[in-house]
Amino acid sequence: MRAVDVIIVGGGPAGSSCAWRLRRLGFESLVLDREVFPRDKLCGGWITPQVLADLELDPATYPHGFLNFRRLRIHIYGLSLFLSTVQHSIRRLELDAWLLERSGAEVLTHEVRHIEPDGQGFVLDNRFRCRHLVGAGGTRCPVYRSLFRERSPRDRPWQLVALERELDHPWSDGDCHLWFFDRGLPGYAWYVPKANGVINVGVGGFAETLKRRGQDIKNHWGQLLHRLRRADLVDRSDLEPGGYSYYAHTSATPGRIGNAWVIGDAAGLATRDLCEGIGPAVRSGRLAAEAIAGQGSYEPGMIAAHTSGHPWLSRLLALKYLR
Repeated sequence: MRAVDVIIVGGGPAGSSCAWRLRRLGFESLVLDREVFPRDKLCGGWITPQVLADLELDPATYPHGFLNFRRLRIHIYGLSLFLSTVQHSIRRLELDAWLLERSGAEVLTHEVRHIEPDGQGFVLDNRFRCRHLVGAGGTRCPVYRSLFRERSPRDRPWQLVALERELDHPWSDGDCHLWFFDRGLPGYAWYVPKANGVINVGVGGFAETLKRRGQDIKNHWGQLLHRLRRADLVDRSDLEPGGYSYYAHTSATPGRIGNAWVIGDAAGLATRDLCEGIGPAVRSGRLAAEAIAGQGSYEPGMIAAHTSGHPWLSRLLALKYLR
């Protein structure tokens, strides 16, 4: 049986950030992921300057596609306005693999199915033993499912569902567009251009609010495609989306139970206003690593629950999403 001090289940931004920070603090870790990197990952791919700071990432040294936005184009209740800001877009296919390689951690392809507490540590699938176990496997993370779910069930009103598609598309409009509450959607739709002629388009909303209103996220996807075609942003009507679900920040899930930790989407940390997941994933990974190394503490409440930086706007969006 393989024995290591720290096992991280999940190699996305949360897991790779944790492994990277642990290594810089003098701790080795083993990353287990069921997929081989690089791998496709559904995600808008919009990242903030805070993400770059937390990753200590200089865009000039990043070897893959990277696009800067100096403004966002916001559409709300029939009005369109420009919001001056600095934001960025990447492809998760590229970023995740690069971050995992940069972490310097050993990575094994393995789907964790069974976790058994063993004294002060854990045994995984009768193949691996560790003292510290970090769950970074997303919404369906086996660490959350095995060790946290019974004590801290998900807060269902904050469950998000999304449909999206990333495709090669030589775009001419380099603005990121966001449509809020379009046709009663309890969430927003997006058009995110990326470097090298790639775009990501999608729609997301809060599942229980959609159900209560008798709405179907698939209908909102169709409406988005119609809007994109009318605006000459996309010239296709046959785009089939992929779907996923995750949770916005409520601090309901503890970050730690004994020597087990959950970070990123496994802890349900997406921001409440713009439903951003990458930033909270990276920050939680860093904080968990520092706590494991005895150089800090980590709880989900330490992660910012909002992206916008404008408290009034964040509260307004969160209230409108759930009504």
